[in-house]
Amino acid sequence: MILPDLSRRTALTMIGAGLLPACTSLSSTGRGEGARDLAFGPHPRQKLDVYVPPGGGQNRPVVFFIYGGSWSGGSRGTYALVGEAFAARGYVTVIADYRLVPEVRFPVFIEDGALALRFVADSITDYGGDPGRIHLVGHSAGAYNAMMLALDRRYLATAGVGARSIRAAVGLSGPYDFLPLEGAVTTAAFGQARNLSQTQPINVVRRDTPPILLATGSADRTVLPKNTQTLAARLRQVGAPVTVEVYEGLGHAEPALALTPLFSWRAPVLDDIIAFFESRNGRP
Repeated sequence: MILPDLSRRTALTMIGAGLLPACTSLSSTGRGEGARDLAFGPHPRQKLDVYVPPGGGQNRPVVFFIYGGSWSGGSRGTYALVGEAFAARGYVTVIADYRLVPEVRFPVFIEDGALALRFVADSITDYGGDPGRIHLVGHSAGAYNAMMLALDRRYLATAGVGARSIRAAVGLSGPYDFLPLEGAVTTAAFGQARNLSQTQPINVVRRDTPPILLATGSADRTVLPKNTQTLAARLRQVGAPVTVEVYEGLGHAEPALALTPLFSWRAPVLDDIIAFFESRNGRP
C-alpha cells in the first residue's frame, strides 16, 4: 500500500490530464491572515501554521487538518489552500507538520499530532479560536493519524489535552485496517511496533468517541474503500456515532483536492464536512 502525498504527484497527474494549469499548486495565494512557523516542539518538523477567518472574531470553532504522505513525506505549506478554504467558512484552521519515517516510527507521528493539539488547546484563543471546539480532519495517512487521536485516549491524555475538546473527527481516504503489513511503506512505519493489533484504528474503537465522518472515493485503488466500511462497521457495533460518505468515481487524492476552490466541482466534500460539523455543534 502506497499513500502518496497530495502535492507533487497529484499536481503532475492533473497537469498531464489538462485539469490543472502548470502554474497552479495547492500553495497559498497569499490571501488570509494568521500565523506561520509556530513551534510546538524543539524539532524542525514540529511547527504549524494558523489560518483565521476573514474579519477575525473570537470563540471560533477550530479545524486541525492532518495531511498524508505515507508517514514519510508532506509539508504543511503545500496545503495552504485547504487552510484558507476552512478559514473562509468560519473555522480557525491549523495545519501542523510532524516527524516522518525513516527518522521516526509508529507512534511518533501520532504523538506529534497530540503535541500540536496541546499547543492549539493552550494558544488558539490568541487567534480567535475556541479550544473547546476542535475538529480533526485528515486525509490518507493523515486520516489514520486523526482517527488514532480521536479513538485511542492515550495520545491526547499523555499530551495533556482533554478528550472533550475534540468535537468531531473526519477521515478522508484513510487506511484503518491494513494487517498483515504488506510492502515497504507500512513495514517501515509500523514494523517495529510491539503490538501490531493496537496500530489499527479498527481495534481501538470506543462508544464514547466524538462524532466521526468517514469519506472515501469509490474508485480509490490506493487505500481501498473497504477500510472506511470496516471502521464504520466496528464503530456501529459499539454504538459510536459515525457517518459515511462515498464519492462516486473519485480516486485517492481527489477528496482532499475537492476541499480547495480549484476542485470543489469534483465533489461537495467541503460542504459535507461543514454540514456535518454544524449539525452537531451549530454554526461558527
